[in-house]
Amino acid sequence: MTAKFFIKHSIHVVILCVALAFVVKFAGPNLLRQYIAYGIGDCRSTPILCMQPEEKIFALQEINSEYIKTLARYEFPKLLIYAPKNFTITQELITQYYKKKHPKGKSVIYLLIQEPGSFIKLYPQVQKQGINDNYEFIRRLMYARLDQVKNLTDAFFVIMKSVFTPDIGCQSTAKMIKFELKDYKGFINYQLCTAGNFFDCNVFDAGGNFFKVYIKDFGAQLDLNNVFAIISTVKPVD
Repeated sequence: MTAKFFIKHSIHVVILCVALAFVVKFAGPNLLRQYIAYGIGDCRSTPILCMQPEEKIFALQEINSEYIKTLARYEFPKLLIYAPKNFTITQELITQYYKKKHPKGKSVIYLLIQEPGSFIKLYPQVQKQGINDNYEFIRRLMYARLDQVKNLTDAFFVIMKSVFTPDIGCQSTAKMIKFELKDYKGFINYQLCTAGNFFDCNVFDAGGNFFKVYIKDFGAQLDLNNVFAIISTVKPVD
């Protein structure tokens, strides 16, 4: 997910927001929600747009160090991570998000990193809403709900939620959680099923770096504890 990706989608979002501003001025919140639903889906077709993280915070004090010992080290130009050896590991540095071709049914982990303040630089208008760092941007995005849209800012974050959330299987049974580890915090959207598990991890380190660790686990090998162990190893590199 590079700056080019965000710039490309920023243009689309700006154009859509201009149209939405017209709707807000002359029609009000109800028609605004309908307009958004027509463009990106509604609560039935895209349930994640009307979901929020669970109230409980997963606060883990200890990570499975023995499991980490079984993982392989993968280092990329901007980050490193320890991950299962039988997964294809890819750092996303291309403009077409999550579209690299891999063998069908092959378990894959996609990685990307955004430096502190990157979302604010790309979307400076959100500072007027008191959003001044990557974490607050993603937090607002995760809690955005189509059925609660009342104004243009609400609409913006619902639209961005649709852009930022990759395939997580059957959304109607997916879970959204907020977590805290020793040096990390963030949000995970996940789905566990026999056909395969999906984990969309939005992770922040103590330095304010944002990592997305998106896991397609077609063999259903990983559980949430395994995923916490994996994301606890992600680090930026120079």
